[in-house]
Amino acid sequence: MRLALFDLDNTLLGGDSDHAWGDYLCERGILDTVTYKTRNDEFYQDYLAGKLDNTAYLNFCLEILGRTEMAQLDEWHRDYMRDCIEPIILPKALQLLARHRDAGDTLLIITATNRFVTAPIAARLGVEHLIATECEMIDGRYSGRTTDVACFREGKVTRLKRWLEESGHSLDGSYFYSDSMNDLALLEQVANPVAVDPDPNLRAEASKRGWPVISLRG
Repeated sequence: MRLALFDLDNTLLGGDSDHAWGDYLCERGILDTVTYKTRNDEFYQDYLAGKLDNTAYLNFCLEILGRTEMAQLDEWHRDYMRDCIEPIILPKALQLLARHRDAGDTLLIITATNRFVTAPIAARLGVEHLIATECEMIDGRYSGRTTDVACFREGKVTRLKRWLEESGHSLDGSYFYSDSMNDLALLEQVANPVAVDPDPNLRAEASKRGWPVISLRG
């Protein structure tokens, strides 16, 4: 079976789930709006510009997981899914997933956003396989730190190659859909790279290389 790989944020979703999680926590007074949202916005702009210090960002955004009980986190996440994620699920993205599913392809979301945030989103989209940045757990609760190779830029390639070895899949005939120049290293690995509502740098790269450019919005 062919692999169909999908970035999540600003590709299958009409927004960024990681940034939206931070906004959710601030809007409900869980985190201080002035200090957290300002820093969260700065990290997001660094990401869009391709200069994100990912270690610093992960230390920043995972801290709340380490000091909150699991039951409370689950309750927050249910509200976040309803209020923040459902409105940005793109109908055309669901149609794209359905086309690959109907073709017998194996669907996999590969995202830099952490597994706590993204696992329920992948389940909502009906995608069984997920490679995401991992959150360390100790004695059944989050530590507030990341673990394993961060699933970001070249780290996506590293994590995917390991998954391929473990699962027995290959990249023969594979697709990868992404909006971001940060995913160039992985786009170069697949048989069918597709730019989805791409940022300006990826749009230029796709044009130069003759890659398809599609939109899932509107």
